[in-house]
Amino acid sequence: MAAERWMLQTKRADFDEIARSHRITPVTARIIRNRDVVGREAVERYLRGGLEALYSPYLLKDMELTVAILKEKTRESKPIRIVGDYDIDGVCSTYLLYQALTQVGAVVDYEIPDRIKDGYGINESIIRAAAEDGIDTILTCDNGIAAVLQIKLAKELGLTVLITDHHDIMKDEGGDILPPADAVVNPKRSDCSYPYPEICGGLVAYKLVQALYEAFEVPMEKWLEMLEFAAIATVGDVMKLQDENRLIVKEGLKRMGQTRSLGLLKLMEKNNLDKNQITAYQIGFVIGPCLNAGGRLQTAKLALSLLLCQDEEEADRMALELKELNDQRKDMTKEGTLEAVRQVEEHYADDKVLVVYLPECHESLAGIIAGRLREHFQKPSFVLTDGEESVKGSGRSIESYHMFEALVEVKELLLKFGGHPMAAGLSLLRQNVEEFRRRLNERTELTAEDFVRKVWIDVPMPLEYISEPLIEELELLEPFGQGNEKPLFAQKGLHIRSVRVLGKNRNAVKMSLATEQGTPMDGMLFTDGDLFLEELGDKRRLDVVYYPGVNEYNGNKSLQIIIRNYKIPGEV
Repeated sequence: MAAERWMLQTKRADFDEIARSHRITPVTARIIRNRDVVGREAVERYLRGGLEALYSPYLLKDMELTVAILKEKTRESKPIRIVGDYDIDGVCSTYLLYQALTQVGAVVDYEIPDRIKDGYGINESIIRAAAEDGIDTILTCDNGIAAVLQIKLAKELGLTVLITDHHDIMKDEGGDILPPADAVVNPKRSDCSYPYPEICGGLVAYKLVQALYEAFEVPMEKWLEMLEFAAIATVGDVMKLQDENRLIVKEGLKRMGQTRSLGLLKLMEKNNLDKNQITAYQIGFVIGPCLNAGGRLQTAKLALSLLLCQDEEEADRMALELKELNDQRKDMTKEGTLEAVRQVEEHYADDKVLVVYLPECHESLAGIIAGRLREHFQKPSFVLTDGEESVKGSGRSIESYHMFEALVEVKELLLKFGGHPMAAGLSLLRQNVEEFRRRLNERTELTAEDFVRKVWIDVPMPLEYISEPLIEELELLEPFGQGNEKPLFAQKGLHIRSVRVLGKNRNAVKMSLATEQGTPMDGMLFTDGDLFLEELGDKRRLDVVYYPGVNEYNGNKSLQIIIRNYKIPGEV
């Protein structure tokens, strides 16, 4: 495992003044400042903002034009085909646009590329098939911005093409390189004035639904009834939970229990989730992976069919199938991760950039396993596997390693590649795998310091400060996730009064703790219990990074801390 350093956030502000202005404690004021939320209006919006704080869809360049074209095509009953993507963002985007266009009376169907056969995004065969099927208009979602040649073909075949996407846009000296579509809606356009461009494809689609419903005078309630899908897409595509994204997720989570999608309700049921208490974590680690499992191991159309399904028995069957596919995916991922870790420990422990070749691994799991390797070793990690024609791979990076630029430096070894600083995809010939590993490691300037995991502490807070009102106030900061991390507190020198291991897998540790002043509190630690006891030995002190919580058991409430990280000081 990687080494770890605890770091204290030191961003400055007048915390007492922020606390007074917004009716919160200075502790909460400090956390908000640590999340870079600055200024009276921004802080109030962060704490108490709702749907009224969302931005107008018309701030997106070409939105008006897209709506005008769709309105005309709908009135003329011209066939429209939505082309989505096989991940959770693409599936939710397709769902939103299909439901909306159906609602306004359009002639509409959809196509989702196959991960293995088609690869990412709209391709030539999808375009030719649309032309042969007599489609008049292609509407993309969560893809299309990079498909310059493909869209050129569509235009030559006489199709109207509307692009909605959120991915980065290629540039040259003349600025953005945009496909020759009839309209391009993408907040990353340099001529787009959208206030917060870091939104996912599902939220771009949701904005289009809003504008379309306004144009067709559909009641706003119908638009709000689909809000949860913009939230699922935002969390599932790992967008930063800041600004508009956080508001969408916050409001969307409240509506999960009332969703009109029978399939989504069944999926929550099959995973034993309380539909009225869904968290961003459960979307990211339970619902999202189930919706993604179809696209990974079979077809993403299964997830979309589930969300659209109106028949109880059929929805039940599909939800179970997706859950089982995800369970299978989890087993395959675990197996692949164990093998990848073994390879690194036996052969590549000294490498700064990890390149692991797992020929038997399902290619759709390479990215997940690369992410697990990165977490385990705190090193940039590539996992390669055998594709149909060549070796394919995915990489996941650390903050100090720009993965896409690293691939540019060895591009002569690669058949294809793409990505951004933190993640990448590539393909190469089998005979180049060793050379790829060697050159990446030869060229990197990473140092031992880069492989130390940093744990950022918001406030060093003695347990005496914890109270139920503070815990309730911290709930104002939810939902937590990427870009709005759960606050972390720290205290040194806690005395361990008793400790016991719980759970049939012995993976939970319950401790009775006390501060130097004698304040008692229970602590829960989720880790390998027996390994922890062995590490603890006869020592009875603990330094902890924690989050405060309330434990409810048999109708009784008590304060406790959930221990996220710990150190055992040297004294007995």
